Amino acid sequence: MNTAASEWPACRKCGAGVLLPLSDYGRDGAPITYKAWACSNPDCGFNVRIDNGELSYGRSVGTSQK
Repeated sequence: MNTAASEWPACRKCGAGVLLPLSDYGRDGAPITYKAWACSNPDCGFNVRIDNGELSYGRSVGTSQK
């Protein structure tokens, strides 16, 4: 899927960035499409994600230790 950034939703926290979708792989290697959304504005840091079926938002974004 090749979609222009202008088609992603605007970040409602900062208004300067857009929410970019992030995907991952589950424990069994199955793809998890759009597991998280993160603001493209590095000064904002807003994110929304699904962890074990629970919705969480606003956690700090960092590099995985894995």
